[in-house]
Amino acid sequence: MSHGDVKSIDMRAELIQHLKALADLEYQRRVWLMQASPTPQHDEFDYAVHFLYDDTRLAVDARSTIGWILRSETEAEAISKVVASLEAIFQKYGTELSDEDYIHLPEWASVLETAAAALSELQR
Repeated sequence: MSHGDVKSIDMRAELIQHLKALADLEYQRRVWLMQASPTPQHDEFDYAVHFLYDDTRLAVDARSTIGWILRSETEAEAISKVVASLEAIFQKYGTELSDEDYIHLPEWASVLETAAAALSELQR
């Protein structure tokens, strides 16, 4: 399948960018914490959260985005795992921590792992 199999190629591309950021601890340290972005565009953890929770239905019902952003049930399951790892953190620690506080939580390893797995699935 190609990106052409979804209606919103731009939203899929944005999702992939957020997954790349969520899967890369070095990027998070460099860009989110030190604001040393390779591009003039600012990035932070909040942007990924807003994309998943507010800009799309990915956090609420990833399956409903199949054909729009996602291509398959497998991709929807992978995104649901990313959301579940975030939810576990938000339920335990809330949503008001700094990016630095989030990435130093022991549970953050699950975010890195699930985001990397989802990224791999979406880039097949």
